[in-house]
Amino acid sequence: MKTLYGIQYLRAFAALAVVVFHAAEKSGEHFAIGAAGVDVFFVISGFIMWVISDRRPMTPQGFLLDRFRRIAPSYWLVTSAMIAGAVIGLFPSLKLTGAHIIASLFFIPAQSPSTGDIWPVLVQGWTLNFEMFFYVLFAGALFLPRRWRLAYLTVIFGGFFLIGLLFEPTSPVLSTYARPIILEFLGGVFLAELWIRRWIAGTSLGLACVGASLSGFATIFLIGADFDEAICGPLAMALVYGMVSLEAGGSIGRVPLLTYLGDASYSIYLWHTLAISVIVKAAGAVGMSATPTIVIAVIGGTILGAAAYELVEKPLRKILSSDLLKQNAVERRPS
Repeated sequence: MKTLYGIQYLRAFAALAVVVFHAAEKSGEHFAIGAAGVDVFFVISGFIMWVISDRRPMTPQGFLLDRFRRIAPSYWLVTSAMIAGAVIGLFPSLKLTGAHIIASLFFIPAQSPSTGDIWPVLVQGWTLNFEMFFYVLFAGALFLPRRWRLAYLTVIFGGFFLIGLLFEPTSPVLSTYARPIILEFLGGVFLAELWIRRWIAGTSLGLACVGASLSGFATIFLIGADFDEAICGPLAMALVYGMVSLEAGGSIGRVPLLTYLGDASYSIYLWHTLAISVIVKAAGAVGMSATPTIVIAVIGGTILGAAAYELVEKPLRKILSSDLLKQNAVERRPS
């Protein structure tokens, strides 16, 4: 798939928004709209998976294996670091149980013994539960002919949404996957279908979509409204649609730093809270005020994420790449 720089930049800004959100939260400040970076990620995920599946043939098993290799190893490492930190007392508020650890590692929504909320050990891993759920359902679509896949995804995601709307389930798994936020993946899929069919707005309308989306997010921030996926989801869709429309019109070029941050966005998302926790504690110990603490925490979290991208994610992806695994399998065959 050809690199869409607009998508890369959105991934970068979405990751940084989440970093600022957590840095502000840890420092006692308010930047709840930063959590909307997750909405952007979900729409992008639906968009990318649909475009990739259209551009190259793949089996459901191959798709799931590829996604698992991409998501799980780095997540397991960060989760293991959190567990080790809790064991040696670095995270005194983090309570561990075997059942919760297992559920966290295998992307199963479960109540946290620390707060009672449906969080994994690594709190931001809640989004990965949704991602893996989306991948499983998307793999089911790959069993079908191309012309039936969009209808299948619409019915299945719509069905879960209706379950949540009509029955308000209480089990951790069903109450998680019946949230309206799952429709954001479907929204990304629909945007991708528009992209494939070249039903994309012109530059002016694309710019208007981006402007309207950013204005909506800014309004939510300025009035101090709570995070609401029913509002942030459509705004995220407008943002993605506007960006790919601008790119189709040749209005977006390559910016190396943003492209790199987009590449590193997953590692930044996973690792940033470890740096933020340390920096905020150190800043509190020396009496630093909130604003400089947030700035330093954002920079530190981003740097740690970028370092993890270079030292952890990229080497793991190379080791687990299909070509390398195939080569090893060939080498182990008896002659």
